[in-house]
Amino acid sequence: MHPSAHVDTFARDHLPPQDQWPELLFDLPELQFGPCLNAATELLDRWVEQGLGDRPCVQGAGLRWSYAELQAEANRIANVLVQELGVVPGNRVLLRGANTPQLAACWFAVVKAGAIAVATMPLLRAGELGKVIAKAEVSHALCDAALADELLAAQARHPVLRQVCLFRSAAPDGLEARSARQPARFANVDTASDDCVLIAFTSGTTGQPKGTMHFHRDVLAICRCWPPHCLQAGASDVFIGSPPLAFTFGLGGLLLFPMSVGASTVLLEKASPELLLAAIVEHRATVCFTAPTSYRAMAAQVAQHDVSCLRKCVSAGEALPAATRALWKQATGIELIDGIGATELLHIFISHTEATAKPGATGRPVPGYQACILDDAGRRLPPGQVGRLAVKGPTGCRYLADERQLQYVHDGWNLTGDAYLVDADGDYVYQARTDDMIISGGYNIAGPEVEAALLSHPAVAECAVIGVPDEERGQLVKAFVVLREGQGGDVKALQDHVKATIAPYKYPRAIEFRASLPRTETGKLQRFKLREAP
Repeated sequence: MHPSAHVDTFARDHLPPQDQWPELLFDLPELQFGPCLNAATELLDRWVEQGLGDRPCVQGAGLRWSYAELQAEANRIANVLVQELGVVPGNRVLLRGANTPQLAACWFAVVKAGAIAVATMPLLRAGELGKVIAKAEVSHALCDAALADELLAAQARHPVLRQVCLFRSAAPDGLEARSARQPARFANVDTASDDCVLIAFTSGTTGQPKGTMHFHRDVLAICRCWPPHCLQAGASDVFIGSPPLAFTFGLGGLLLFPMSVGASTVLLEKASPELLLAAIVEHRATVCFTAPTSYRAMAAQVAQHDVSCLRKCVSAGEALPAATRALWKQATGIELIDGIGATELLHIFISHTEATAKPGATGRPVPGYQACILDDAGRRLPPGQVGRLAVKGPTGCRYLADERQLQYVHDGWNLTGDAYLVDADGDYVYQARTDDMIISGGYNIAGPEVEAALLSHPAVAECAVIGVPDEERGQLVKAFVVLREGQGGDVKALQDHVKATIAPYKYPRAIEFRASLPRTETGKLQRFKLREAP
């Protein structure tokens, strides 16, 4: 590792031992990083230095900033952090807020100051925030005033959090008042390329969040792998979407990737399918990032909106059912770009382009990454056999002081927890999360495959499939179904539909109708909550 610029050495002190890291690959010419690198210099400042500061950069409710304006705002906040709040390089700074230009400015300010951004989901409560504060030993926080109560309650129980400064606040000690007193110039800390720049906490599909540590070079690496090879966006594009910036899917898709090519982004505080569609029309957005459930909901409404501006739509966050891909293409004419990523690897590592998309397949390893399918003993499996997805590339899993590092990394590979197979064409085809494989009567049944079959029935709006204990068969396939408005629940009709769509032994022997399904704030289905339900 390179000499660190961090005065507070917490991050390096709590990295896993290097013999527990995955193998890192820097084979592409664009992945050759020098010893010093600050991600804010590369993603924000360089555009101003090149004379392109007037280009539109980020916009939100009633606010539009050029690259130069975002830089000036980030510089002022960085001065507040250092001069008024006492932040030193390596301190962890918690960020709390909905997607807004102000939150983006705070993120860049933290990076410029050489500190470590710990972005948190807006819906987290005091108890959940407390776990993050304690785990990362967070000393400072920048928080939207509208979300202050839960953070202040967490601070009361965790005195390691010394300073909380509120933004979007009219208070005399609020961030706006403080930053107005500061100059619009700031000398970025000359951080090492392998200094930690962010700690991203997993969104909790297992119920036990983990902190993933990423370096300045990791931020640049994800901008130089998937976007140019799969997304292929340009400076004239306008990005928009729903994932929070605290979710690495959102941080990449709605901030890092557009700024890496000099494009602009729209940050929405609320991005339900209805609001996202309206915002696409209002801002004439060209590139959209959201989850499969959102595309499915928007497909039913898109005929009432002029979305002719859209040219690229990206789906990630959970597996994309073939039925949802078909619905969106039928409604808009746009082929969804599907991809799988992980917080542990920061962003997407298997994907395809619109030209190479194939229903049911995620795609192939993104240039810069390698992948294979392993059996339980760690041996490579041939095409057609289901096993554990293993990935390596320029980014990889480094958990913050967590023994689960030994479970995620094996023999240099990142084991993502996904069951996949490689088909005859070389495409990677998702089967299930490895803990979502249902073994019933001696058969291995992938819950998402049953879900995809159910979703192809016109009465089904959403569904989730899990295995439940059964004395006779080991496990039974059980489906939780949310019906479309005005549809009645006919168990036998749904069972017959599944039997006619996929192998009959995979049909759900139990079906429970629900008004909604448990999901994380990023839209991921929380099957563990269904398993825990009485």
